[in-house]
Amino acid sequence: MTVNEDAFTNWKHREEIAESMIPVIGKLHRERDVTVLLHSRSLVNKSVISILKTHRFARQIAGAELSVTETLPFLQALTALDLGPSQIDIGMLAATHRADDRGLSVAEFTAEAVAGATGANKIDRRQARDVVLYGFGRIGRLLARLLIEKAGSGNGLRLRAIVVRKTAGQSAQDLVKRASLLRRDSIHGQFQGTITVDEANSTLVANGNEIKVIYSDDPTSVDYTDYGIDDAVLIDNTGRWRDREGLSKHLRPGIDKVVLTAPGKGDVPNVVHGVNHDMIKPDEQIISCASCTTNAIVPPLKAMADEFGVVRGHVETVHSFTNDQNLLDNYHKSDRRGRSAPLNMVLTETGAASAVAKALPDLDAKITGSSIRVPVPDVSLAILNLQLARETDREEVLDHLRDVSLTSPLKRQIDFTSAPDAVSNDFIGSRHASIVDAGATKVDGDNAILYLWYDNEFGYSCQVVRVVQYVSGAEYPTYPAPAA
Repeated sequence: MTVNEDAFTNWKHREEIAESMIPVIGKLHRERDVTVLLHSRSLVNKSVISILKTHRFARQIAGAELSVTETLPFLQALTALDLGPSQIDIGMLAATHRADDRGLSVAEFTAEAVAGATGANKIDRRQARDVVLYGFGRIGRLLARLLIEKAGSGNGLRLRAIVVRKTAGQSAQDLVKRASLLRRDSIHGQFQGTITVDEANSTLVANGNEIKVIYSDDPTSVDYTDYGIDDAVLIDNTGRWRDREGLSKHLRPGIDKVVLTAPGKGDVPNVVHGVNHDMIKPDEQIISCASCTTNAIVPPLKAMADEFGVVRGHVETVHSFTNDQNLLDNYHKSDRRGRSAPLNMVLTETGAASAVAKALPDLDAKITGSSIRVPVPDVSLAILNLQLARETDREEVLDHLRDVSLTSPLKRQIDFTSAPDAVSNDFIGSRHASIVDAGATKVDGDNAILYLWYDNEFGYSCQVVRVVQYVSGAEYPTYPAPAA
């Protein structure tokens, strides 16, 4: 057999194994509410090729590709256990088993590593928490996609309704048009599933989930219990109200908590999942998820501060244009945002730097910031220039950030890429809050400059959903537990 034939045969064998993993992963998700991960990346509803590509990510850990032949035994061992709702990382299981010198079998090691998800200690399955989306723009539709995806296990979160404004001269095809925008997206591609429109009942049916579309111009006019909605989390993605008084309008019958997808004002807590979400008080009803840029810079800033200390810093965001800018030059209340977004780089302000203090109150460093809007529709870049409390070198910084992205509690927030030719389009659809670009990182003594990519739409939406899961009690533990 030639080298080429041998490589092809090996590839076909791995394809066959990956294909056999799909129904096992799906069954664990549907029947036991277990999400199978591979180094923090979900394998639920993934194709054969996607599973194989995700395994290649392990190259960043051991310098060699992790094979499906290594992870399959751990997946098989999980099926023999009485598991409760959880997230189980078979990549971490394989890596830690390889480093373990006790001679335990795969089955023994797996049972020990996920002990908290089995037996008397496991979390019981619970009724899904109702969720309402207030607004159905860029972030609203991505949140809808994620929430419909989360409903696959029948637990966790359940999207029950979407509230949209009545518009002047509203078309009879309004619901059809909104469904079309959910079904197809020029940046994020096709919706993975089916959507049916029931105009008579003002309802969308997405992957079997009935979602009521409520038309209202005033949040105080809606009684959500009329639609069978109770104890729900409402996500306001309009940005129309940002203080406690305005957001309190949403606390109507059927609504228990309000989550804002913009920086909160006044005493509204600004939450970055992975950093300060565990500080949310159980009785807090109004929460802000801060901005996409705040979510991008705070986790790596915390990672750097914890290891090296931070004296001061400046963040410059190179940000994709957004819907609040004009396609062509026209009047705008801001000085520069009225100029054509697809034709110009536009200097503007960012509140991300000042929001750091709310998410990291123990950080004494002064952080300043500014922003440039550029002619790309999605994915932005934050350049974080830090003066550290001690001298270091590039290798130590990259080793630290790589480890944080793989094994720490921040591994869902921070990703890491060493691709030498990475560009913004490569990160469309990233579920992380930010991605460290290893090749661009610069370190000189006590000065470090980090280049952080982030999908300011999808990555941010994932962070919002994580906060909603947390306040809903639907954020399940991960096994093996990340290093502290």
